[in-house]
Amino acid sequence: MTEDNGNPIWKNRVESWKEKKSKKKKPAKTKAGTEAQVPPEQQMEDNPVPDASQPLSTIIPIPKSRLAPYRTVIVMRLIILGLFFHYRETNPADSAFALWLTSVICEIWFAFSWVLDQFPKWYPINRETYIDRLSARYEKEGEPSELAAVDFFVSTVDPLKEPPLITANTVLSILALDYPVDNVSCYVFDDGAAMLTFESLVETADFARKWVPFCKKFAIEPRAPEFYCSQKIDYLKDKLQPSFVKERRAMKVIETEEFKIRINALVAKAQKTPEEGWTMQDGTPWPGNNMRDHPGMIQVFHGYSGLHDIEGNVLPRLVYVSREKRPGYQHHKKAGAENALVRVSAVRTNAPYILNLDCDHYVNNSKAAREAMCFLMDPQVGRDVCYVQFPQRFDGIDRSDRYANRNTVFFDVNMKGLDGIQGPVYVGTGCVFNRQALYGYGPPSTPSLLPKSSSSSCSWCGCCPGKKEPKDPSELYRDAKREELDAAIFNLREIENYDDYERSMLISQTSFEKTFGLSSVFIESTLMENGGVAESADP
Repeated sequence: MTEDNGNPIWKNRVESWKEKKSKKKKPAKTKAGTEAQVPPEQQMEDNPVPDASQPLSTIIPIPKSRLAPYRTVIVMRLIILGLFFHYRETNPADSAFALWLTSVICEIWFAFSWVLDQFPKWYPINRETYIDRLSARYEKEGEPSELAAVDFFVSTVDPLKEPPLITANTVLSILALDYPVDNVSCYVFDDGAAMLTFESLVETADFARKWVPFCKKFAIEPRAPEFYCSQKIDYLKDKLQPSFVKERRAMKVIETEEFKIRINALVAKAQKTPEEGWTMQDGTPWPGNNMRDHPGMIQVFHGYSGLHDIEGNVLPRLVYVSREKRPGYQHHKKAGAENALVRVSAVRTNAPYILNLDCDHYVNNSKAAREAMCFLMDPQVGRDVCYVQFPQRFDGIDRSDRYANRNTVFFDVNMKGLDGIQGPVYVGTGCVFNRQALYGYGPPSTPSLLPKSSSSSCSWCGCCPGKKEPKDPSELYRDAKREELDAAIFNLREIENYDDYERSMLISQTSFEKTFGLSSVFIESTLMENGGVAESADP
């Protein structure tokens, strides 16, 4: 939260906060009756240390002073709506009964739709995360970081409709995240098998060696070069290193502009496809010349080849993936692409959490992954969370117009209202998933209660267990399926104690091959709750 070399602005804020806090408290007196004086130097040293045992997030309800008028308007509209339908029912149009009935049915339908839209907004909430507590719990000084790994999925199809420069900015914003390098893996999925996407990713991987250390050294935001360089802000604010101006000028004027020119040259070259198809630098034909009939392709740029940035630091993993396609097979578009990425990443990195992004949605907050971990890694609620949905923000749009394609009403009103009920909906991008949830595994079941004694107990008192109510049939069925799945998982965790024949029979018996396919490495990875590469995987 503070700079190593000291930030005078931060010091002034702390001093003013200390003064306000001391005014609110009564002055403590010593035995002699004099007020205890604490030197200001000692006050500055007593900065509060984050408590790792505290929850990592909290719910902040909307103030009632803001909700009460909105709820009052809803109730008034409901009353007026009821009076309107009463009038319509008691005053039918006998001369045009068919038209009257049709209009009433339409009005009932629109009223029902309005009610469904209003009541999820009845109890909106805000959430606040505590990144300092997350670091205090999982990043102890002198010890390796215990933060969970995250696999980032970036999907694209047609590089002529989705510019490679935009995709490159999204990838660079991921590689420069404020997160442990070993726990970040970026998978770029090219569902169009375009050589332009592959070549632009080669240039992006090379430019990342210069861009990533620049971002982390000076803590710039956002970490997408195209949008950072186009910002009209005071870029010297809170920057204390004298070398920042020189390095920023070199990065913006030379490195970034040259990178854009190289990408634009690739785009210009790809405007006209050769008759014989595209050819790689070694003279072999590009495997994806026929986008509907080609083999699967995987290329690892960072992470396993020992490639470092210009300062000698390790870079996050960067992998290019294009799935196999054959005529006559349904590929299910983006859903099929995500499915393929889940399988590929499970074998290569198998992070317990997955964040998927569209190619034009860059990460505008370098601590976004930490924000998500405040929910998913919270010891109290994390195991029951399926996914965390981030809101979308848009550049280049009129910010004063709430309906100017910014989706402000949807993300800041509707989604917060749904969050107050159970949770927001998944919008297709900007979402962190628990990998186990994607596999169909349910959250860990709550421990069963102890068997009740036969002694009598009062049924009205909350401290004494009363008679257990019968369960709903759907709950009984769900509990039975969960117990069956838990038993299958327990048996498969003991798979090392069996020989090859017994192991294959056990997997066949629990239908894991039917669910996950024939890859034993992938099946083994699905059983690793906390992620990590399976031992049988070949690097």
